[in-house]
Amino acid sequence: MYCSPPPFTSSALPGITRDAIIKLAKDLGIEVREQVLSRESLYLADEVFMSGTAAEITPVRSVDGIQVGAGRRGPVTKRIQEAFFGLFTGETEDKWGWLDPVK
Repeated sequence: MYCSPPPFTSSALPGITRDAIIKLAKDLGIEVREQVLSRESLYLADEVFMSGTAAEITPVRSVDGIQVGAGRRGPVTKRIQEAFFGLFTGETEDKWGWLDPVK
C-alpha cells in the first residue's frame, strides 16, 4: 500500500494541502512515492484520490469513464481523510504545529 503524489515537475504545485497529506500519510505508515503516473496506471489502481485547497481529499470513482478499483473510496483514502479531518476536530494530534487555538 502506498500513496503516489506527482512530483513538482509535473502539473502539481507545491501547496499546504499536498504537504499535509504527505506528512499525514507517512505518519500513518503509508509509503509515499512521488512519481509521474500514466493514465493506464490510474485505470489499474486500487484507488485514486485528488486533493487541493477546495477539494481537500476527494475520492475518484472513475478515470475516463473507467471505474477505479471498487468505484468507491478505498481504505487508504479513508485513513488519510480521517486523519486530515480529525485535525479540525482534535481527533488527530497536531504533531506539526499547524493549528492555532482560537480563544
